[in-house]
Amino acid sequence: MEVFGPEIDRAEEILTPEALTFLNELHHRFAGQRHDRLADRQRRRYEIGNGRDPQFREDTRAIREDSEWRVAGPGPGLEDRRVEITGPTDPKMTINALNSGARVWLADQEDATSPTWRNVIGGQLSLYDAIRGQLSYTSPASGSAPEKHYEVTAERTPTIVMRPRGWHLVEKHIRFTDAQGQSGAASGSLVDFGLYAFHNAEQLIANGRGPYFYIAKLESSEEAKLWDEVFSFTEEYLGIGHGTIRATVLIETLPAAFEMEEILYAMKDHIAGLNAGRWDYIFSIIKNYRGRGARFVLPDRSEVTMTVPFMRAYTELLVQTCHKRGAHAIGGMSAFIPNRRDPEVTARAEEKVRADKHREANDGFDGTWVAHPDLIPVARAEFDAVLGDRPNQVDRQRDDVRVTAAELLDVRIGREITEAGVRDNVSVAIRYIEAWLRGLGAVAIDNLMEDAATAEISRSQIWQWIHQDQVTAEGTRITRDWVRRLVDETLAGFARFEGDRYDDAVSLFEDVALGDHFPTFLTVPAYSRYLVDA
Repeated sequence: MEVFGPEIDRAEEILTPEALTFLNELHHRFAGQRHDRLADRQRRRYEIGNGRDPQFREDTRAIREDSEWRVAGPGPGLEDRRVEITGPTDPKMTINALNSGARVWLADQEDATSPTWRNVIGGQLSLYDAIRGQLSYTSPASGSAPEKHYEVTAERTPTIVMRPRGWHLVEKHIRFTDAQGQSGAASGSLVDFGLYAFHNAEQLIANGRGPYFYIAKLESSEEAKLWDEVFSFTEEYLGIGHGTIRATVLIETLPAAFEMEEILYAMKDHIAGLNAGRWDYIFSIIKNYRGRGARFVLPDRSEVTMTVPFMRAYTELLVQTCHKRGAHAIGGMSAFIPNRRDPEVTARAEEKVRADKHREANDGFDGTWVAHPDLIPVARAEFDAVLGDRPNQVDRQRDDVRVTAAELLDVRIGREITEAGVRDNVSVAIRYIEAWLRGLGAVAIDNLMEDAATAEISRSQIWQWIHQDQVTAEGTRITRDWVRRLVDETLAGFARFEGDRYDDAVSLFEDVALGDHFPTFLTVPAYSRYLVDA
């Protein structure tokens, strides 16, 4: 392993020779399989695009029909997950999350983190210090605001569940050379996972918790099996017991929704539960069906709620599947966030989140996500009302649920695309990309928390609407030229500032939303073009 990243203060504490040796072992054993699984993804997308819909697999029917097997379930500190807070791993956000009062913190090195080298290594340092009780941070004075000191003061901190990058992402600041002498960028997944596990597994166990992970963007049980093999090797390498590592898998791609039981089975010694990753799931549907005709065109993003039939089918199947196998079902994140300077916005956010969490708790979910500490009491109240003193409701089996493949694929909503919806997508995508290029991965925009997944929805809807020759409710045909005019109007309305990245954001947006080719993830070209030397 060769490190090419710019100098980062204290990086040598993370990129030790021993840690790099471990990363090297992970890549020697699993990098080839990773490439095979990514090739499988490409084939599957091609098949769906050419008319072959996903189905429940016939070759794994025996796994689904075997009623005897169960998963490992929660590790220490994961028994009660009724409210989880999500967020990036910079020092300030780490301290705020640990002081939040949530039961679990999703420490996000994925969609809520822009993968600059500083963020990748800085996030590892924040976690390293937090796990050892030595993290503090002082924000510098800015304008009229004085410097402010942050430290962890909570008596009971959330259990940390770290989310590494998905299999499709690379870390170009580290290069791996295989046994045949072929050199290439390291896997972002293995770098994030490997550094965190190597440095912290023993300390986490000593703290009474364990090395726990959220696994993102999986598309098949074969991908889940690869992660399971990584976990087993890591446990042996580090000398910790088999099954000590626990994972929660996000079901946030359409193919994975058809393999929930198989994913649980592939990771049964290591898995604690599944999560309903709603925003990436919507993006996955758009991505896979973008060329399949008007029947698969979704309306304005704001109309694709959790109560529309295909989203209800997906979440109810997830709860039923998890509880059947002794796993936790964790709900997703409502994008609404409060504004401490605007009581009306805060009241509206609380109302929306309350309704969302009421639905999840009563559907059988065992916990849920929030993106802001002020929303924890709102979410907790809804789960407290259902759970009481119980840590979860895995015993609620949901035998009433009957979900078919046709229901998962019936994305008809009956709403129109509006001009306001197109404008919102343009504005959100450009503003998010601009912030991402400056190193920010979770961004509050128009009182909603946006991350890479919601930006993906915005740009992919624009692409699909153009290529499917859609017309707005007001009668305007959605064309490249019209969207370019909206881009110019949107950009003219932004308050520019020194060091902003709006010009780069517009250039990238036009590539990923207006081009003939549809990049599978906007973050892939954005990373290669703008962040490799960051």
